[in-house]
Amino acid sequence: MKRCLLLSAMALVVLGVGAQEDKGFEISKNLEIFANVYKNIHQYYVDDVDPGKTMKKAIDAMLSSLDPYTNYYPESDMEDVRLQLMGQYGGIGALIQQQGKDVFISEPYQGLPADRAGLRAGDKIVSIDGQSAEGKKNSDVSSALRGQAGTSVTIGVERDGKVIEKTIMREEIQLKAVPYYGYVETDFGYVKLNEFTQGSGAEVRTAVQELISQRPGLKGIILDLRGNGGGLMNEAVDIVNIFVKKGETVVETKGKVASKNITSRTRRDPVDTSIPVAVLIDGYSASASEIVSGSLQDFDRAVIIGSRSYGKGLVQNILPMAYNCQMKVTVSKYFIPSGRCIQALDYSHKDENGRATKVPDSLKTAFQTRNGRTVYDGFGIEPDVETKDEFMSGIAASLLTKFHIFNYATHFVKQHDTIAPPSRFEITDEIYSDFVNYLSDKDYTYTTITEKMIKELKKVAEEEQYLQAIETDLTAMEQKFTNDKKEDLYRYKGEISDMLKSELLTRYYYERGRTEGMITTDKDVQKAVEVMRDVPQYNKLLHK
Repeated sequence: MKRCLLLSAMALVVLGVGAQEDKGFEISKNLEIFANVYKNIHQYYVDDVDPGKTMKKAIDAMLSSLDPYTNYYPESDMEDVRLQLMGQYGGIGALIQQQGKDVFISEPYQGLPADRAGLRAGDKIVSIDGQSAEGKKNSDVSSALRGQAGTSVTIGVERDGKVIEKTIMREEIQLKAVPYYGYVETDFGYVKLNEFTQGSGAEVRTAVQELISQRPGLKGIILDLRGNGGGLMNEAVDIVNIFVKKGETVVETKGKVASKNITSRTRRDPVDTSIPVAVLIDGYSASASEIVSGSLQDFDRAVIIGSRSYGKGLVQNILPMAYNCQMKVTVSKYFIPSGRCIQALDYSHKDENGRATKVPDSLKTAFQTRNGRTVYDGFGIEPDVETKDEFMSGIAASLLTKFHIFNYATHFVKQHDTIAPPSRFEITDEIYSDFVNYLSDKDYTYTTITEKMIKELKKVAEEEQYLQAIETDLTAMEQKFTNDKKEDLYRYKGEISDMLKSELLTRYYYERGRTEGMITTDKDVQKAVEVMRDVPQYNKLLHK
């Protein structure tokens, strides 16, 4: 580990020398200084110091001064790299979550080892290979469950007060980039894309082909990129290629090393270049998601619906290093067909707190789409049709973060062997009343924004010596909101019911069922259908 980390630091310097020979002396000088500091610490410091940890901290500190996407990975973290790039890892195929000091199975992936072994959401992990899991952090348990495909792991879980042991053979876990595709209102196709890992472009192409072939006369395709943080750039190009002709320039990368600059064009015949397309984005759609949504917007090939995307226009390369170490380095910025870069934060300039600054409005540049519409760089992808962000109520946030939604689902599954199919399942008044009864002895206290503002008003009024005159009224308001909160379970019944529905669908029908069941009431999906059904409106949005 020590040699791997030291060679990694030296490799960083060598890369710098090759890229900027004029700084060679400064780099050599500082490398010598660093080596002396490192040597003196380990030779003279009063206490023993772990050489690997010391070097890792030094590297991490150096990289933190750049951007959050430039990272160093020792050999022990290679599983994380493979998960990011390939969507695969060696493990049992299950999500876990921490509740206090305990770690629970939160979602076994359908058909994968944990699911086949009978592990369920709600099982508390009590041991791994005979070692107690009590007090272990989520990350520690996750590391223990992952491992080389073909090796076994014995997991002890507590369910209904009994401990069950399962010996599971780890496999190469390949996560599906497209967990669900299907139809909305019979004549609109819907494709959910979770990530841009290897092969995701082919998955989306297959989904679109099947949707169109199975329903001739399909009136539109909805591509859902909400929450999709991106991934491989070439997969983004392949997805754009589904809807635009061969030979179109989708993205260009430009960086310090000219030989590394790339122009990526569509390489295949498209599936369809005329069917209406709506792309859903939100503030968590980033990187490759922005290449797809931004390129289709620049080509005037799709209407973008939702809220402004994240704004990540930086490209990273994985650089192999000695002893199976690797670095992910930001090497360039990408530019989509109109010529704009959507990077929202300037990491070369930071404020007094060390935070990257936003690109100022004065430096944002206007660009033109193919039809002459004006679009701007510097702050992500602005949707053509903006939908209102729905903020979670205080009570919903409390029920979620205190795991009452999750734990009620565990309770519910014990009482019900089956539920209706995803497209027909709803939270009935009976189920909701059962949930309210379940909460009768549970703590879900929370403070509303209104309550916080009243307390702040009291504080300001006291400072300005007005409190005595209005204290009675403010106290009465506080009491009124306290009483009103007792009705919040019913005031926010719709929001809470959606959370319950999502969790229960996951328990019975996995991620696919959850997605299928929730799109029927999804407001962004409904807006997409509305826009594409109104052909004149759709066409108007795509023209100047």
